[in-house]
Amino acid sequence: MKAETFDPKTTVITMTPDAAAHLRRQLTATGREALRLAVTESGCSGYMYELGYTDSAMSTDLICEAAPGVRVFVATDILPLVRGTEIDYVRQGINAALKFRNPNAEAECGCGESFSVAKSATH
Repeated sequence: MKAETFDPKTTVITMTPDAAAHLRRQLTATGREALRLAVTESGCSGYMYELGYTDSAMSTDLICEAAPGVRVFVATDILPLVRGTEIDYVRQGINAALKFRNPNAEAECGCGESFSVAKSATH
């Protein structure tokens, strides 16, 4: 397991202040210590983000401090797919959701739930 401290220029995953505040509230409400970011092959564009709250990292996880006080566990095998991603918390009317700004994504589906990457990013 490799730990990474918060540095917005080099951190694998970053987040906006709104996302960090939302996730701090969620972590407190769930009694968990960190957010796990995973990616599965699914969705209309190829890959989907999966989020969960957890207390323990897996041995293959990179532990990223994405914002002060918000740790994100990321499996090292998906790093080429998510490196540089910024998580935002966006409100539109009465709806609010986490949004991902992934520089590796070549295309995203219309709903923003899935994305595709260049073939070179998966190898």
